[in-house]
Formats: sequence, structure tokens, C-alpha cells
Amino acid sequence: MIYLYPRYIRLWHMLNTLFMLILILTGLCMQYSGRDASVIPFQVAVRMHNISGIILTASYLLFIIGNFFSGNGKHYRIQWQGLRKRMFIQLRYYMFGYLKKQNHPYPVSGERKFNPLQAFTYAFIMYIALPLVVISGWGLLFPETVLKGVFGVSGLVLTDLLHVIMGFLLSIFMIIHIYTITLGPHPLRNFRAIITGWHPAEDH
Repeated sequence: MIYLYPRYIRLWHMLNTLFMLILILTGLCMQYSGRDASVIPFQVAVRMHNISGIILTASYLLFIIGNFFSGNGKHYRIQWQGLRKRMFIQLRYYMFGYLKKQNHPYPVSGERKFNPLQAFTYAFIMYIALPLVVISGWGLLFPETVLKGVFGVSGLVLTDLLHVIMGFLLSIFMIIHIYTITLGPHPLRNFRAIITGWHPAEDH
């Protein structure tokens, strides 16, 4: 067993998941339910969405600071040389190798927490998609700060579009993320790891 997830990472992960789910739910209510929504009233959804977004912003800043001052940041550094081949090997394992009970091509270790596909995806989510959804969210919260127009298109409309697209990508990521952590000898093993911090040294 290796101590893969320090306490601050586990706490951050759990809080991040909670507020991301709230943002997705309230975002859907705001987008599709209208002002007379029966699930969550529109104004309540707006308030919950804004508060959760502010908390998520603080959580993200803690993530950046934590990665800068701890060794956790190394797991998000992408080794570009041969990346496409390694990602294909990992994808093939997810699609076929796992069902055939083959060994994991990139077992978890203290030096490699993520496989190549995870490393690329997590880096994109945490350093591109999430910052864009946070920045566009603040732009919608304070619309007076948004550019009035870009090439004849309303800056507010573009900000809203960016926020919705990035939110959709993050929602899809969460669904895939929840599915992939059920893969392994036991569906709950990875869930236990993020709760206790301890993970089997080899991921077969």
C-alpha cells in the first residue's frame, strides 16, 4: 500500500465534488427549468449557483497553491514525447484489456499517480477548462467587467456561451471520472483510496 492521497487532497477532492454537483444541478435548473421551476426555484438556483461558484473559486486557488508548494504538482506535468502512443495503449486497455483481465499498462505508484490518459485529461480540466469556467462565471456575476463586444458579437453572450460549454465538458468529465474509478479488482477500491489516502502499490 502507498499513501497516495494526503489529507488536504482528499478534503479538497470531496468538497470540490460536492460543489461541482451543486453547480451542475443548479446550472441545469437555470438553463432549462425557467423562472417557475418546481425542482429548485429559479432565484434559489441562482443564489446557490453563485455561492457554490465562489467557494469553488477559493477551492481552485487552494489547489494551485497546494500543487505549487507540494509534490502533488508533478503528477500534472505531461511528458509530451510519446504521449499519443501511451494514451492509445491506455485507451485500448480501458476498451478491451480491462474486460480481458489484462494487467494495467501503467500501474499506480508514488511517482505516477495518473496513467497517460488521466494525466492529459486532468491537466486539461484543471489548467484550462476549470479556469475558463471560473473566469466566465465571474464575468457573468459582474457583467459590467465583460467586453461589450467582440467582432460585432455581444461579449456577454460569448462569456455565457463559454461558461455553458466548459460547464458541459466538466459535467461529461465527472461522469467518465466516476465510471473509470470503478474499474479494478473491486468497484469500491478507488473510492476507499480517496477516503483513506492509501492505494495498492500495483494497479492490475
